[in-house]
Amino acid sequence: MMRLIRSFFIAFAMYSKIPVPHTEWKEEDMKYVFIFFPFIGVVIGALVFGWFALCRFLENIPDICRVLITAAIPLIITGGIHVDGFMDTMDAFHSYRDREKKLEILKDPHIGAFSVIMLALYGLIFLGALSFVNGFQCVLTLCIIFVLSRSISGFCAVSFKSAKEGTLDLFSKNSSKIPVQVITLLEALGCVVAMAFMNQVFAAGITITLILTVIYYYFKTKKEFGGVTGDTAGYLLLICERNALLALSVITVILGRLNFYFR
Repeated sequence: MMRLIRSFFIAFAMYSKIPVPHTEWKEEDMKYVFIFFPFIGVVIGALVFGWFALCRFLENIPDICRVLITAAIPLIITGGIHVDGFMDTMDAFHSYRDREKKLEILKDPHIGAFSVIMLALYGLIFLGALSFVNGFQCVLTLCIIFVLSRSISGFCAVSFKSAKEGTLDLFSKNSSKIPVQVITLLEALGCVVAMAFMNQVFAAGITITLILTVIYYYFKTKKEFGGVTGDTAGYLLLICERNALLALSVITVILGRLNFYFR
């Protein structure tokens, strides 16, 4: 039991800014870290739902304010750790250098022009898609996406080959792989079932989108780096959230038009 509790604290200390008791990072306490990674998504989802509820209650909050603060909540909770990984990965992808040089770029603390450009593009797409999220089903689905993306990221972290030594490789090597794989898959399945309970079309569209995203991620990182790293894990989490949100927005628009034509 204490090992599970320490894994919980390590997960929150590593992947969020939520204060938790200090825990020494012993190898035996890292076995189940990724199982608790989606719990950070639960916190984000709860805050996002609370923010939407507040906006609905107050009624006069501008849409731009609603959208921007919703996008800010994950950054506040995580401290931007996954954004940092996304930016490093973008710099490496767009360097068009050999594999070894790309791995060096991932470790470089400086940011390049391409990381800024791609982050700006990501933000514009994310905010645009987020502006379509309204109504109880859409908002709850968005909240679940924050949990689902972390379940997928945790599964991939322990399942895919590491490209180099680092924090992700350390956690992966010390993880109890089979239990973590099974539980993170069950967490992801639980998210899909929860979405299907509200709207089966949302669940189907987002699931297909994320399966394709993971396939792309696997082959892209294998080709570019020879495996995954902590930075690419952050990249995966962000593109999962963006792609799932895009799928949710597109489906919302299509269903809206169908309801208009066939009502």
